[in-house]
Parts: sequence; structure tokens; C-alpha cells
Amino acid sequence: MHYNERINRLESEGAFVVLARAKQMEREGRSVIHLEIGEPDFNTPKNISDAGIMAIREGHTHYAASGGILEAREAAARYMSETRNIKLTPEQIIIMPGCKPLIFCAMVALIGDGDEVIVPNPGYPTYQSVAKFLGAKPIPVKLREEYNFRFLVDDLRTLVTPKTRMIILNSPENPSGGMLTWEDLSTVYEIAREHDLWILSDEIYSRIIYDVEFKSITSIPGAMERTIAIDGLSKTFAMTGWRLGFAAMPEKLAEYMFTLAINNFSSTATFTQHAMIEALTGPQGEINRMVAEFRRRRDIIVAGLNDIEGISCLKPEGAFYVFPNITGTGLTSDEFADMMLEQVGVASLPGTAFGEYGEGYVRFSYANSVENIKEALSRIERTLARV
Repeated sequence: MHYNERINRLESEGAFVVLARAKQMEREGRSVIHLEIGEPDFNTPKNISDAGIMAIREGHTHYAASGGILEAREAAARYMSETRNIKLTPEQIIIMPGCKPLIFCAMVALIGDGDEVIVPNPGYPTYQSVAKFLGAKPIPVKLREEYNFRFLVDDLRTLVTPKTRMIILNSPENPSGGMLTWEDLSTVYEIAREHDLWILSDEIYSRIIYDVEFKSITSIPGAMERTIAIDGLSKTFAMTGWRLGFAAMPEKLAEYMFTLAINNFSSTATFTQHAMIEALTGPQGEINRMVAEFRRRRDIIVAGLNDIEGISCLKPEGAFYVFPNITGTGLTSDEFADMMLEQVGVASLPGTAFGEYGEGYVRFSYANSVENIKEALSRIERTLARV
């Protein structure tokens, strides 16, 4: 049988590979603490779930407009306008079943064979994978621990060539929780404008921040003319299984994305979009409580990791991940992650799951209980003491 060679360019995602192994270990009766998957451990707030259930009961179970129902696009336009201090219309908003389809479709629409795409490294692996799938070349810009896992804008400038078509940003960032500054974003926009580049800004963690104010490149006057800003419900509202993402973009690009949606999945589930409206416009107290709990867990895991010999860990400014430096243990990223999973049942991800510049680091998600986090820290410390 013939398979298109392009399919071999797609890469897996480490979190789901490790999750599958961890689940297998649990089926074998072994104790596993899940710090590998980037998923809030809270349930979807009741008011949001109730809105989805009511939508089903009211018959909102039929096809919808491929780019999203108007009421949901209006809610998303208001939400992004208010949180980014910009003015958006519903015609600039596209809703899809999760943020990954938005990333995929935007890259399909804008890059192709022989193009170059600048991607953060260590960074979310989907960016690199999709670029390769489309015949483009991902160009890694190094996120540096000494700069709180930001890239140097001078590094970015040197990577731009006549083949560059897109710069991808992720702030707050996965896997490190680092955030770009206003000065960083302003310089990225200047570079993009000078070289006529697209900017894909993945802002899925925009509400999960702790010590700084969220900044979006879309807030820079003129930036929306060349930017796709992606946000969604999965992380902020504990709705990973609902599969809901939305993005703001130039209206012409939204028309192309609409057509891509028609040819791909027809439409996003209608009743989930009614839940989305409630999420974006309803009470936000539950969200604030979740973020406060994430902050508490962050402080505990950062302090605990820094108390373990051979490990050092910066305090992340956003998201719900830590990305400790484990070079002092004498282990590689893969060796460390494998040892902790197989020997003591602590599931994490090697830094290399996020690119070559992730060597020497591991990612832990602290979207788990304080009790489990403390137990994981104890297991890690005991294991390293025997190395």
C-alpha cells in the first residue's frame, strides 16, 4: 500500500506518549503521580456545564456555521477586545474544536514548501511538527533560562531570511511558564513589519498568570493586520474535553479559515459554543479561584525542587508548568524522566520533548493536588539520593 511521504513528517506529542505509558502502569497496579499532562485537574465550572446541558435540551445539536455561531463569535470578539485593549468584530473571529485546528489551519493557509517558520525552542511541539508537514523549515529561536526563558531579540533578528514567512510566539509559554515583555513584543512586531511576516501568537494561557500583567502583541497598533491571536477554553476554564478554541485575525484570513473549516470538520459542536458564551460572559470567580490555587501549587513545587540537590528551578510567571534545570544530577533529560516514571511512578516530560534546547531540563505540570505534588517531590529526592 502507498502512503504519502509527507505523513512521516508529523511528530507525536510527548505528553500523550508518556500519559499512555503511565496509564498502562496504573493498569498493572502501580502508583503513578501524573505531572506530565497539561490539563487542569478541576472540573468545568457548573454554570458553564449547565449552559452546555441546557443547549442540548433546547435542541442546539445541529450543524452550525463553519466559523462558529454568531453569538459565540460576538462573545469572543468582546472578550478579546476587552482583554487585549483592541477593537475586534465577529467577522475577525473563527471558532474551531480546540486550538490545535486553529494552529494547523492558519499554517496551512499561510506557509508552504520551502518557507521558513521561526518557532520557540524549547516550545510546544505542534508548531515544528506542522511546519515540517507542510514542507516548511522550522527555525528554532532559543529560549534562554538566564533570561527567564525568553529569547533575545538579537537572536531573532539573525534568524530572519528572505524565506521567512512566520514568527510563532507563545506567552505565557509551554513548557517553561516564561513570558515575553512588552519590549520583546514591540521588537517582534517591528521585525515582522519590516520583513512582511505573519505572527502567530498562541495565547492559550493568557488568564493563568501570577506576578506580571498579561501582554498581547495584538495590543500594539497595527499588529492585528498581520497577526493570528489564538485563545481557547481548555486551560482557563478547565474544558480540555470540550474542544473549543477561538482566534482573532484579519478578516480576509478569517474567510480562508472558514473555507478550511468547511473542508475539514464542517463545524464545531453547537451546544459547546453555547457553553463558551457562558464561560466568556458569565461569573469569573471560579476561574480566579483556580488561578489562585495554581499559584499556591507553583510556590510549593518550585521551593521543593530547589531544595533537591542537583536541581534548580525558576519561578514561572504563567501557565501551570515548571521547567527545572536537572544538569546537576548528571542525568540527561530522557534518563531523568524515564527513571522517575519507571522507578518511582512520577510522570514528567523530558525537556527534549520540546526541542533540542530542552536538553538538561524536564517539565512538570503542577495541575495536580498539593498532596500529590509533595509526594512526587519526596519520591524524586529519595531516588536521586541513590544515584
